[in-house]
Amino acid sequence: MFKKLLAKLSPGLGIDLGTANSLVYLENQGIVINEPSVVAYNQKTNEILAIGREAQAMIGRTPPHIVAVQPLTNGVISDFELTEEMLRYFYRKFQKSKLGILPYRPRVAIGIPCGITEVEKKAVEDAALNAGAGEVYLVEQALAAAIGSHIPIFEPSGNILVDIGGGTTDIVIISLGGIVRYKNLKIAGQKFNEDIIKYVKDEYRLLIGEVSAERVKLEIGSAKVNGMEKLETIVRGRDLTTGLPKEITLNSEEIARALDKSLKVLVEAIRSTIEETPPELVADISTKNIWLSGGGSLLHNLDRLIESYCAMPVKSVDDPLTAVVRGLGIIVEDLNKYKSILTYESKDNE
Repeated sequence: MFKKLLAKLSPGLGIDLGTANSLVYLENQGIVINEPSVVAYNQKTNEILAIGREAQAMIGRTPPHIVAVQPLTNGVISDFELTEEMLRYFYRKFQKSKLGILPYRPRVAIGIPCGITEVEKKAVEDAALNAGAGEVYLVEQALAAAIGSHIPIFEPSGNILVDIGGGTTDIVIISLGGIVRYKNLKIAGQKFNEDIIKYVKDEYRLLIGEVSAERVKLEIGSAKVNGMEKLETIVRGRDLTTGLPKEITLNSEEIARALDKSLKVLVEAIRSTIEETPPELVADISTKNIWLSGGGSLLHNLDRLIESYCAMPVKSVDDPLTAVVRGLGIIVEDLNKYKSILTYESKDNE
């Protein structure tokens, strides 16, 4: 009971715990953290050395006993202890309760992918509580993104949203505050990076890392469409033939070819989700946009590709990278209003 009281007296947090990036919304203040989901630790001493951007800068540059890893894979926890440490790091940034003299036990709303198992949900809840939360609420990321984008989810009318994150993509049909149909794919930002790495390796016999692939994706990444603009960038890596450093120039047409197979699976999944939707909701969504959210939706020409496959207008929500955490912030500020959409509410009454 005391933990519940502390939660009421502590500012709430909305946490988008992503595979690639984690964002934190502080009640009544807005987004206060936007950092990579990376933790660096010393394997010899088990000491946490860095979290976030500082840890990301260590990837591929550390001695063998220091490891920089992402503790989440495909949107779910793959390393429980490191995820707990990352959450504890977030909490420590806002340690004061509203009264200033009591311990900080925040109310935390955390986004989760659609369709994850009860065991995976419990892992998120346990990590959040063990790190110091007073109350934990789990919300499906696609619903949070819709709320953060002010899409009217409680109306008896269908809306379709595609949330493309770092590890997973959620394709959802929303009506009356719930998800009517959904598909969850392991094709998202990290898969795009893997496609680029494989293309460069196969075509140029050049080995590049994920950081380089991410930069290429952001600078010239594009879906394959007619009349696409041709952009170029330089990438450096290790020549697999000589073992020496090598530099090449890539263009956006090449990256479009590299991503083509994954993007076709994505757009086919969107189309099949629409085809499986009840007729009345299809009639609703046919007059509206397909909404895109998540960092992966920023890929150049992706909206045009989806439009060509689905014969519907496609539009990105405002600031798609932060849509989920903005929605979680809105929820944590008014839990009573959004109680019906919570996937899980912690029952800890200590």
